[in-house]
Amino acid sequence: MTHPSPASPALRPVVLDVWCELQCPDCRTALDDVAALRERYGDALAIQLRHFPLEKHKHALAAAQAFEEAFAQGAAWPYAEAVLARVEDLDRQGEQLLIDVARQLGLDADEMDTALIDGRHLLIVDSDQAEGRAIGVTGTPTYVIGGELLDGSKTQEGLRDRITAIADTLITPQT
Repeated sequence: MTHPSPASPALRPVVLDVWCELQCPDCRTALDDVAALRERYGDALAIQLRHFPLEKHKHALAAAQAFEEAFAQGAAWPYAEAVLARVEDLDRQGEQLLIDVARQLGLDADEMDTALIDGRHLLIVDSDQAEGRAIGVTGTPTYVIGGELLDGSKTQEGLRDRITAIADTLITPQT
């Protein structure tokens, strides 16, 4: 009997791209859906935050870069959740809040500050945003799973159920 290799499609998780921006109140609301999906599928569903900073939020681009620095320091999702919990503060305090959140999470706040100044993560953010535009993302949150784009920027009602229905068809139960 042969066993699938680690590169086998059967062993790769299904990917859910969450097009998000960290100054978006709707993205904060979407965290409940993301948490429920994580709990339901565990490692079988790879949830990836993709950047789509909106021009109407003046600190969204910096927040996206700060997320990438938090990712580099090993705390991507906790950082995203902490910043999204304080979108109003981010609007008022700007980049200082991004550095403060890093410090509160035990990250290297000086390195976060340096990353925001030198723009080392800007290429990743720009690349995500360009890809998002190319596939039809117009607002946040927007989800892509199984080749289907689900726009939550107007309403998130029913999206978790739709994502679950798609994921259920793509994720084979492990026996």
